[in-house]
Amino acid sequence: MIFAANFKTNHTRISTMQYIMQLQEMLDTNPVNHQVMIFPPMSALLPSTEAVKVGTQNAWHTQNGAYTGEIGLEQLAEFDIDTILIGHSERRNIIGESQELLAQKFDYFAKNNFLIIYCIGEPIEVRESGEEAVAEYLWDQFDGIDINYNRLIVAYEPIWAIGTGRSATVDEINSTHNELRKRVKAPLLYGGSVNQNNIVDICKVSNVDGVLVGSASLDAKNFYEMMRLVN
Repeated sequence: MIFAANFKTNHTRISTMQYIMQLQEMLDTNPVNHQVMIFPPMSALLPSTEAVKVGTQNAWHTQNGAYTGEIGLEQLAEFDIDTILIGHSERRNIIGESQELLAQKFDYFAKNNFLIIYCIGEPIEVRESGEEAVAEYLWDQFDGIDINYNRLIVAYEPIWAIGTGRSATVDEINSTHNELRKRVKAPLLYGGSVNQNNIVDICKVSNVDGVLVGSASLDAKNFYEMMRLVN
């Protein structure tokens, strides 16, 4: 299984260092059979350890240049980072990143051989319109995206389940991941209010290859215990 932690705008550089050290120690003491990665804020980017891969939540599709507030390959290379989140709903809906921009980012980082977690998800009004509407909405989010890229991971995160405490049901996750599997061969993650109470049931769902965890991942011990529950 893949366990990815998205810190969003949480943790500092010091607390992220402490988090990684604590998580690495627990993984050394009692290893788990999972691929583990974390995505801290830009100010807390650090090199990966033996068991914990560090990725970036965002970057601009450039080596360097006049892009105020952004980072590019030059900055990521300083920390040997080759992993990125692209398409998270908060960047789509709050920051305003268009599908065209996401496709440009995807193409650039794919050409630079990054491991890409590409995020998709639907708002509640689409979910309430039925599974056909959900499928159409999600497939539109692959416009311009090479789904055959060999370092692709897809994360399905229904917008209405992110940070709300309300996770999608097992049936909703199952039907959506089965739909995605019709075309996508890459690993499929589920994200959206994943926690210790639902992690076992989620990871038992067909075509769920792991999880992208938000608030429940902010405590290293809690994140580790989630991994242990499905080890």
